[in-house]
Amino acid sequence: MSLEIKDNKEIWDNLIRFLKQTTGKKPSDLNGVLFLIGIQELGKGNLRFSKEEKQDLMHIAICKVLSLGGFYELDGIDTEGWPHWKLIKPLPSFDLLSQEQLLKHYIIEYFRNDIGLHI
Repeated sequence: MSLEIKDNKEIWDNLIRFLKQTTGKKPSDLNGVLFLIGIQELGKGNLRFSKEEKQDLMHIAICKVLSLGGFYELDGIDTEGWPHWKLIKPLPSFDLLSQEQLLKHYIIEYFRNDIGLHI
């Protein structure tokens, strides 16, 4: 395990603890964290969402965090307040574990830079 991945694991664990303290519920996995980011980015609070809307929230979160790496940019907000993103740089071809590590890296960056969390 490289030092960067080991350090990110410790930071990731700290982030999960913070989210549990903040929301009262520990996100069970990466998708749970993405869902919370999607809700944050939508900015409408914790409403009841349909299954399709939950998938859309996760897509918003993925695009937002990957925008920090220059992969996506905000294309606009629709009339219902939902953000739409466009791919501006192709994502690298990764295996599933590497994709997860890339997302975790940018999620950590999101919470540090966009939210101002010191983890």
